[in-house]
Amino acid sequence: MGKIAQGILGGLSGKVGNIIGGSWKGIDYIRIKPSSVANPRTVGQVNQRNKFTVTLEFIQAVKPFIQKGYKFLAVKKTAFNAAMSYVLNNAIGGVEPNFNVDYANALVSRGGLSTALNPTTDLTTAGEVTFNWDDNSAEGNANATDKAMLLVYNPSKKESISLTDGADRTVGSQIVAIPTTYAGDTVELFMAFITADGSQVSNSTYLGSGTAN
Repeated sequence: MGKIAQGILGGLSGKVGNIIGGSWKGIDYIRIKPSSVANPRTVGQVNQRNKFTVTLEFIQAVKPFIQKGYKFLAVKKTAFNAAMSYVLNNAIGGVEPNFNVDYANALVSRGGLSTALNPTTDLTTAGEVTFNWDDNSAEGNANATDKAMLLVYNPSKKESISLTDGADRTVGSQIVAIPTTYAGDTVELFMAFITADGSQVSNSTYLGSGTAN
């Protein structure tokens, strides 16, 4: 039997249902084990498993971005687990048992650095997404040398393209190349900033969805 010391995403040792947890070098980790269809579940258990599954699919697909975006929240847990916890508790929508990620509330980066000002995207050119923003380097704790962090998530393929050391905040634009196989797919778009020395990140901003060309 498993023991939960700090809630479902922290301090889990052993197995609870189909969630398996442990500790590695003092860092808690979790993974999900597929359940046997012959093993009955209550409605509540099915709902929780479905929420966990859609969250896991999303976080796994954007993991390279999460590693930077949640770096400073990885205290006695991995950045991956910190992101799992946030999205599971704050960004799951839908009607049971068909849950989905509410991208508008799904922060893929969390930190105190100033966020992007008036960010927009353009997908009209085949094979690329153009991210645009206004220079706000003179406001708050923003810096002229902050680097753009850009994410293009493809839900249908459960994969993403990201850039975590993009153009400076003062530049105001960055093109991200995407595979030709994305053409016709709906993509979800996010951006954030990271300081040049990597010591701070901003909260991410969701820029909506679009159809890749």
